Amino acid sequence: MKKIFKVLAYCLAGLLVILVLAFGYLYLKSSKDASSNMALLGREAPVMTIDGHTFRDLNKNGKLDPYEDARAPLNDRVEDLTGQMNLEEKAGLLFITMAPMNEDGSLCNVISWRNPLSWMFESNVSMVAKKKMNHVNTLQSTSPEAMIAWNNNIQKLAERTRLGIPVTIATDPRHGVPNAPGASIYTPFYSKWCSPLGFAAIGDTTLVREFGDIARQEYRALGFSLTLSPMADLATEPRWARINGTFGEDAELSAKMTKAYILGFQGDSITDQSVECMAKHFSGGGPQKDGMDAHFPPGKQAYPGNNFNYHLIPFEKGAFAAHAAQIMPYYGIPVGQTGEDVGFGYNKQIITGLLRGKYQFDGVVCTDWGLVSDMGILGIVFKPASAHGVEHLTIVERVAKILDAGCDMFGGEAIPDIVVDLVKSGQVSEERINISVKRVLKEKFRLGLFDNPYLKAENAAIVGNEAFMEKGRVSQRKSLVLLKNDNNILPLKPETKVYLQGFNEEETKKYARVCSDLKSADVIVLKLNTPFRAGEGKYFMERVFHQGSLDFPNDEKAKLLKLMQTKPTITVMNLERPAVFPEINAQSSAVIGDFSSQDDIILDLIFGAFKPTGKLPFELPSSMEAVLKQKEDVPYDSNNPLYAFGFGLSYP
Repeated sequence: MKKIFKVLAYCLAGLLVILVLAFGYLYLKSSKDASSNMALLGREAPVMTIDGHTFRDLNKNGKLDPYEDARAPLNDRVEDLTGQMNLEEKAGLLFITMAPMNEDGSLCNVISWRNPLSWMFESNVSMVAKKKMNHVNTLQSTSPEAMIAWNNNIQKLAERTRLGIPVTIATDPRHGVPNAPGASIYTPFYSKWCSPLGFAAIGDTTLVREFGDIARQEYRALGFSLTLSPMADLATEPRWARINGTFGEDAELSAKMTKAYILGFQGDSITDQSVECMAKHFSGGGPQKDGMDAHFPPGKQAYPGNNFNYHLIPFEKGAFAAHAAQIMPYYGIPVGQTGEDVGFGYNKQIITGLLRGKYQFDGVVCTDWGLVSDMGILGIVFKPASAHGVEHLTIVERVAKILDAGCDMFGGEAIPDIVVDLVKSGQVSEERINISVKRVLKEKFRLGLFDNPYLKAENAAIVGNEAFMEKGRVSQRKSLVLLKNDNNILPLKPETKVYLQGFNEEETKKYARVCSDLKSADVIVLKLNTPFRAGEGKYFMERVFHQGSLDFPNDEKAKLLKLMQTKPTITVMNLERPAVFPEINAQSSAVIGDFSSQDDIILDLIFGAFKPTGKLPFELPSSMEAVLKQKEDVPYDSNNPLYAFGFGLSYP
C-alpha cells in the first residue's frame, strides 16, 4: 500500500512540475508577444488648440484632418477616415469579441492564474495593436473604479495606433438580479431591475424607457457605448433557453416594449450621451425547433404554423420604429422560409433581401457570436461554430458568405486576416468592405468616441446611486404576478409565523416572524425556479443552458408535495421560462409569479406592503403533453393552459 501511495505522490509531483513548466512557457511567450505588439504602437496623440477648440491629432501628422474635427459634417469625417485607412485597419474594424481585463483595471496582456479569462481570449494589445481591432465586449464586473481605469487604458492603447481609432466597448445586459451566463452579466454595483419578462408583465412603456435612460447613464459612466440588446424575439416556444431575455410571446406588446427600451438607451437621436442598441435577433429567434437553442447543432427554427411574419412585428413596430442603430441576426436556419436553408447570418435573402431591402435598414448588422470559428481553450470546444447549413464550408468561405449576405461585423471572432486575404485574392472587393467600414465608422463618430473616449474617476458615483436603485426596486414590485390566492390567504397578517425555503437568508433577516422550525410555523413560503434539464448536450456551454423539459422531475416533485401537505403553502415561482407545475399549483394556497425580484421585495408583497399588479407575459401550460403539441411559431396555443396570457390577480 505504501508503494502505491509513493507512486501516486511521484505522479502528482511530476504532473505539478509539468503544469508549472507549461505555465512558465506560456507566460514567457505571452510576455514576449505583448512586448512585440506594444512595439507596433506609436506615440500618444498630440492635442491641438484651434479657434479656442481643442482637438486630438489622432494620426499625428501635425494638422487637423476632417475626421479629427468635431465641427465637420458626419459624412465628411467618415469619408476622410475611410480614405486614410489601409486594408488591415478596415478588416480589424469589422470584428468584435470578448476582451479580458485585470481586476485593478490594468490591461490584460499576459496570462495569469488569477485571471482565467486571460487564457481564453486575445490579449488587449494583440487585438488593438496587432489585429487592428477596436470593438470589444467584456464579461467582467470588477469594480466601477477598475472598469473606468480599464476603459481609459484601452482607449490610450487605441490612441497610439496609426490613426488613433477609438474602441467601442459593448456589453450584454447587466441590470438583472440573477446571473445568467451567455445571456446577461451579473453586475452587483448597477441598479437592479426586473427581467425583460417582468417589464412585459408590467406593460408600462414609460417605465421601460425610464429604465433605458438610467441604464444608459450607468453604462456610459463605465465606458459602455453599445448594448447587445434588446431581444425582440417572441417566446412562442416555451422550452427555449433564451425566453428570460424577451418581452414575452405577444408581438404587439413586445413591439411596444422594444421601442421604449431603445428610445431610453439611444434617445430620439444618437449623441455622445447615447448607448446604441444592437436589437436582436432578426428576423425572430423564438421559434426554435423542439425548443433547442441554435447556439448548437442542428440549429433549426420551425414554422409549423406558417407564422414567420408574426415574428417580424417587434422589429417593424419596435426596433425599426425606434431607429435601432444596429441589428444582430440569430444563429438558426429559418427552415423552409427562404430559397436556401442556411443560418440567418449567412442568409442573403434575410439580410440583403428582407432587412436591407424591404425594411431599408442601413445601420450596422453584426452576426451573433461564433458563426465562423469554434469557441474553446487548449483544444477543448465550449461551443462549435454555429455555421448551420454551411458546415461544409471552410473558414475562409464562411467569412466570404457572411459578407455576401450583407452583414458588416463578425461577432465573437478575431480573424481579420481572413478578410485581408479575401480582398487580396480578389474574392471580395475592397469596395464591398468600404460599405461596411463606413457604416461602422458612422456609429463611432455619432457616439462621440473620436472626440473624447476617456472617463472621469467621479463617474463611479453615478453607478448604483440611491435614486437609480429605488427605481429598479419599483420595477421589481410592479412585475410580480399573483396567480392564485385561495380564501384570500394573502396578504399575511403581521403576526403570521412563516417557514421559508429557497430564500436568501441575508435578505429575509428583517422579517421577525420568520422561523427556522417548520413545526412552529403557520405557513410555508416556498420559492422555486423553473425546472430545466441540466447536463444534457455534447458541449460545455450547452450543458449550462436552461432548456428542455419544463416540469419537475418526479422525485423532486414528490418531496415538494410532501412538504406542502404539512402546512398551508405560498409558492413563489421564478418564471425564467413558462414552468409546468399543475400538481404544485393545486397543493398551493397561493401562487406568485416572479420575474427576478429580490427576496425582500417578494416578502413585502406577501406581507401586504404593496398590492400585486403584474400580468403574465406568456401562458403557463397545464402539462408537458400540451407543450409538445404546441407549434413553435404560434403564441398562446397550448390546450387548456393552467394560467392564460395576461392573467393576474390583486388583493381585495
